[in-house]
Amino acid sequence: MADARETERVLRAYAQAWLADDLGAVLDAYHDDVELHYMGESPLAGTHVGRDAALAALGQASLRTDRRLVAVEDVLVGDTLGALIAVEDLGDPPRRVRRVLCYRVQDAKLRECWLYDEDQRFVDRLWSQER
Repeated sequence: MADARETERVLRAYAQAWLADDLGAVLDAYHDDVELHYMGESPLAGTHVGRDAALAALGQASLRTDRRLVAVEDVLVGDTLGALIAVEDLGDPPRRVRRVLCYRVQDAKLRECWLYDEDQRFVDRLWSQER
């Protein structure tokens, strides 16, 4: 079981890799049994279980949405749960959206993620577009 120090280390390393656009380190941060929970009512909403399913959903989100990470505003940490407060530019033309990504850390990896968007309807519209 993770403790607060490990949770913080994992989340900060993930945030740094994401900010640096280091795809290899970002992908390496995910546990093989990762579960990704997308909120909302888009075709991507729901729970994606396992590394392949989670990465497929993340890939679809990137394909459907012009997106760019602007900042990680904060890292919040508990013993096994933590959160990143991220700001991304989404869409074309870009619109700035704050996102809260809650993570459960296990085995020094991101084991589970719940993604909450500041403007869920806007994100649902973007993720409902086929490209």
